[in-house]
Amino acid sequence: MRKIIKASIAGILTLALGLGVAACGSTNSSQNSNVSSSQQSTAGKDGEKKIVFGVAPGPYGDMVKLAIQPELEKKGYDVELMEFSDYVQPNIALGNGEVNVNLFQHTVYLENFAKEHKLELSPVISIPTASMGIFSKKIKKLEELPDGATVTLPNDVPNLARALRFLVQVNLITLKPDIDLTKASENDIAENPKKLVFTPAEAAQLPRTLDSADIAIVNGNFAISAGLKLSEAVAKEKLDEPYKNVIAVRTQDKETKFVKDIEEIVKSQAFRNVIEDDKNIFKDFDFPEWFSK
Repeated sequence: MRKIIKASIAGILTLALGLGVAACGSTNSSQNSNVSSSQQSTAGKDGEKKIVFGVAPGPYGDMVKLAIQPELEKKGYDVELMEFSDYVQPNIALGNGEVNVNLFQHTVYLENFAKEHKLELSPVISIPTASMGIFSKKIKKLEELPDGATVTLPNDVPNLARALRFLVQVNLITLKPDIDLTKASENDIAENPKKLVFTPAEAAQLPRTLDSADIAIVNGNFAISAGLKLSEAVAKEKLDEPYKNVIAVRTQDKETKFVKDIEEIVKSQAFRNVIEDDKNIFKDFDFPEWFSK
């Protein structure tokens, strides 16, 4: 049985770990974020065959639908997908039992969010992740970038910091020493030899800035949603392992049968076949170390 429940959460910070998200929908997940323990879903517990999977629309939701959900259904599970339009509610919903598992974030974000919100959440396994890309309609390679070029990049704290680290990777800027790299901002730039002009914008809107900006730093999922190909990026971010997206569950569920089944599926040849299929978008993703090609 395949059901998709879409949740639209207005006015909450859009983040992109992994993870970025732009979704539509109209159910009550934001209104139900304070469900009592008696109202929590029992899906996924030992002996139960129903799993509510929290996803972000775009490539990670597609990854669940194409590579994980069918294999879970073969094992007899009834899988529901609940879509979220931000990077706050999926973990709140996981913590309070509205969903049993989610896929949208990297380990660093998961651990920081769980600590700040006093939630017991744990990663299960990392998955192929769409890296950020530098896109442009004006240049084909970074060496062509002129002095004083305009750069659009995400305006939310995690993705702004990530974009700046990406610019360090490609030798366009340096950052001040001894700063928190997960919260870096334009004020933390030490050297900017090309005198780049930075214009932050909402992450989901960055593809629309390509007509005016010299380059735009776009999260992979937003790029894909806008019809941009990661293979055509001027440069692609190289992700460290802690910044590759993970499947997450409540810590108390870590050793349950349904979690073990999900991990087994992600490590299976069936999952690999979907990921490596040239018809799908995942082949251009950044792969976790365990996923040797």
